[in-house]
Amino acid sequence: MAVAVCAEDACEVPKNDMDIVKPIRDRLADRVGHERFDLWFGPNVQLRYANATLYVQAPDTFTVERLRRQMRGEIVAATEDVLGSGVSVAFEVRESAASPTSTSDHTPADHTPASEPQTPPVDSQQTPNTSTVASMPRVAIGTGGPQLAAPSPASAAAQAGKRDLNNFVVGECNRLAWTAARQVPQRLGVVSPVFLHGPTGSGKTHLLEGITTATRRLPGRKRIVNLSAERFTSYFLEALKGSGLPSFRRKYRDVDLLLIDDVQFFVGKRATLVELQHTMDAMLRQGNQIVLTADRPPAELRGLGLEITARMTGGLVCNIDPADEATRLGILQQVAMQRGVDASDDVLQMIAGQLHGDARQLVGALNRLQAASEALEQPITLPMAESALTDIFQATRRVVRLADINEAVSELFQLEPDALQSNRKARTIAQPRMLAMWLARDLTRAAYSEIGEFFGDRTHSTVISAKNKVNRWIQDETAIQLATGTYSVKEVVRRVQVKLRRG
Repeated sequence: MAVAVCAEDACEVPKNDMDIVKPIRDRLADRVGHERFDLWFGPNVQLRYANATLYVQAPDTFTVERLRRQMRGEIVAATEDVLGSGVSVAFEVRESAASPTSTSDHTPADHTPASEPQTPPVDSQQTPNTSTVASMPRVAIGTGGPQLAAPSPASAAAQAGKRDLNNFVVGECNRLAWTAARQVPQRLGVVSPVFLHGPTGSGKTHLLEGITTATRRLPGRKRIVNLSAERFTSYFLEALKGSGLPSFRRKYRDVDLLLIDDVQFFVGKRATLVELQHTMDAMLRQGNQIVLTADRPPAELRGLGLEITARMTGGLVCNIDPADEATRLGILQQVAMQRGVDASDDVLQMIAGQLHGDARQLVGALNRLQAASEALEQPITLPMAESALTDIFQATRRVVRLADINEAVSELFQLEPDALQSNRKARTIAQPRMLAMWLARDLTRAAYSEIGEFFGDRTHSTVISAKNKVNRWIQDETAIQLATGTYSVKEVVRRVQVKLRRG
């Protein structure tokens, strides 16, 4: 990916590759800090200079994409500090048996690993899953178009309804989280911790189970613990009451792979948080792998403490959103095939378009159709499906109110609940207020005058002005400051919409 443009002073840079690369690496270490530099730019990442271009090379597409997303700005800045603005920066997979792959801002690397060799299901030492439907695929959604990746060929595990990484329905929007999960077993401890966050039913537990299964299939015996945060807390408190702390610590620290689901459960549990921090420190020092999930990003898990949050964000954080329509259709098609539900694509498309919830809801709809078809002794047609699912469709249509938008925006910007309805004109209040007005017009049927009245007795022309201004922000890709960092307007809108879907 070309990041910089050519400049007149490019011909003045040294021609020797090492004379250029070493100062850039040194400058990069100064910019990001030496500990962070060692984490991101270890021996697997190489810099190469040729033809007025700095090539950042890594052994696989996952690492290339991670560097491009997280470190591009720092690399460009360090390069410009040393060479001026006349050098381009490109990211590519280092040549091996496979052809190298370059990535760019506009064309992210797309890497779909080959299916893992199929082996009989292994004994899993996991805690029971919170889902009541064992065969239900979980889908993770991130950014990208509504493209749906074809599922892997049905494996023995998939046929049995066992959740692994091969029967996870992949769309463009969940590809990063899925790719990260695929890389974990092959590169234990290289990127740790991996933190996956998204709403209930978005695929987090499926990915944890898939990572566990894939790791157990590897040669050699791996020590793996996969459990929920609630179970971790319960076991710790039991050990604390008795004399089992040494045994507890051996069990959860002396492992190759530790996976903990729903870490938001730890919020406010001080003793458990201290133990978790020491557990993470011990594992990271040993170079072992940690994978965590939560229903929100680490920065929004207030109550965990800065020390824990810093550790959670020190590896790779992957966002998971609710499934888009294309991915919901993929889930329905897969489950229908697994269960032998004879429903046409028209029926499945209708369900995918009507239900915007998680995978559990989709599976519940298929269960209803199958039961209705058997009870009525009728095939599943479009009219029959519409009739059988009417109450489910009606129950899932959530009406967004102005108060809901006010609450979601205030929470995201960490403002007092009445701040957006006040007369305060500070930028930290005015900007979120304009965004809330824009969302109100986009997500509700409220008139301009009603929106203005709700947000501090403002006129309808003020609301129109706010709407136009936010449209310009979106067009210009304006950045907005949140308490957790600076984000594009589109990303802020997406986060508010996720909060509104959660209710």
